[in-house]
Amino acid sequence: MKSYVDVFNLEGKTAVITGGATGLGFSMAQCLASANAQVVLIGRRRQELLRACKEIGPKAHFICCDITDYESLPNLADQLKQQFGQVDILINNAGIQIKKDALSFSQDDLEKLFSVHLKASYLLTKEIIPVMGQEGSVIFISSETGFIGATGVLGYSIAKSGLLGMMRSFATELSGSGLRFNAIVPGWTDTPMLRYANAGDPEREKKILSRTPMKRFGQPEDIGWAALYLACDASRFVTGTSLVVDGGAMIGF
Repeated sequence: MKSYVDVFNLEGKTAVITGGATGLGFSMAQCLASANAQVVLIGRRRQELLRACKEIGPKAHFICCDITDYESLPNLADQLKQQFGQVDILINNAGIQIKKDALSFSQDDLEKLFSVHLKASYLLTKEIIPVMGQEGSVIFISSETGFIGATGVLGYSIAKSGLLGMMRSFATELSGSGLRFNAIVPGWTDTPMLRYANAGDPEREKKILSRTPMKRFGQPEDIGWAALYLACDASRFVTGTSLVVDGGAMIGF
C-alpha cells in the first residue's frame, strides 16, 4: 500500500484551472502546486495571471483565454497538449455573479451566467477530455445555492444546479474509461464573490452565519484542499460525487 505522502503527491501531473488567478481558483492552484502538480491558470486578465503565477512559484503557468469565446477552445486544448503533453486534472472554476431580485433577471443576465458556468464548462471539458490521460480527474465548482435557496442570486443558483447535473451525466457515461467526474460544493466562503453578494446587506450575512453550525465563513484554502483530494489517488474510486464544504450549513438550523 502507498503511504499517504505518495497518495497525495501530484508530481508529474498537470492541472488546468479556469478562473485560476483569483479567489477559489487561486487557492486551489496553490494547494495543488504544493502537492507538486504543474498548474496552468486560465483567465482573461494577463496581469492577474502573472501576479498569481509569481506568487505560486515555478510550478505555475498561465494561458490567456476567454473561455466564453467558444471557438478558441479547440486551440486552447491544442496549446495545452503541445506545452504539457497531457492534462491530468481539469477544474471548471470560472464564474460570475449577478445580484438581483428573483423577478428582475433579464434574458441577457441569464445568458451571461449560463455562458460561463454551463456552456463554457461543457465545451471546455469536451475539448480537454481527448488530451487527458487514462486516469484523469475533472472537477466542477458548484455552490451551496445549487441545493438551497438564497436571496438575490437566482440566476447563479440555476447555473450552479446545472453544473451538478452535467457532472453526474459525464460520470455516468464516461467513468468506465478511467476518468472521474466530481463536484465541490462550497458553502459561504470568504471570497470577493461572497463579499459582492453580501454588499449592503448585513442581515444576509447574519442569516448565513446563524444557519452555519461552525459560525464562520470558510476560507479559500478549505476548497483548495478539497480539490487536492479529488485530484489525487486518495479519491481514485470516487466519481459522480458532490463534496460539500460548508461548515455544516446544509444540515439545517
